[in-house]
Amino acid sequence: MDPEAARTARESLDLAFHMSNILDTGLDRHTLSLLIALSDVGLNPEALAALVKELRKEPPRITTTPSAP
Repeated sequence: MDPEAARTARESLDLAFHMSNILDTGLDRHTLSLLIALSDVGLNPEALAALVKELRKEPPRITTTPSAP
């Protein structure tokens, strides 16, 4: 990616992240970047939004490692 394209992409992500914060979506920059990339490759944005909402409903899974004897 040439420097100008990289700058434009970074500015676009900054703007999207700013809007995300205004709308209080709770998305971090990395997650937002992944969602934008998935949308760019053709995934339906409404389906992605529904997936995010559904994943937020699930309680977080805590994994534990067995204790050493």
